Amino acid sequence: MTGFPDYDVVRDDANGRYEARVRGRGPDAGRVIGMLRFREADGVVVMPSTVTDPAFRGHGVAASLTRAALDDARAAGLRVRPDCWYVDEWIDAHPEYADLRASAGGA
Repeated sequence: MTGFPDYDVVRDDANGRYEARVRGRGPDAGRVIGMLRFREADGVVVMPSTVTDPAFRGHGVAASLTRAALDDARAAGLRVRPDCWYVDEWIDAHPEYADLRASAGGA
């Protein structure tokens, strides 16, 4: 790989995930290089896993997915339950998102 590709973060409600997709018209256009799974229930968005293609790790893909998911939850007035270790630690490192955490009881 000669350079890191530009990508877009897209919410895929049908599959319950956010995807990072390579932008452009080349052979990798549309390729999913990362995803964050989610499901919503009772006003809480559960985020069980985040995955980045090994060839694209270390470039902020998981952070972009996490920020998009949390921003959407905030805009919708929802709380989050970060079951994924990455999302949990990302929120710890970005205290401006701490208020989105659902309490241990659910909401």
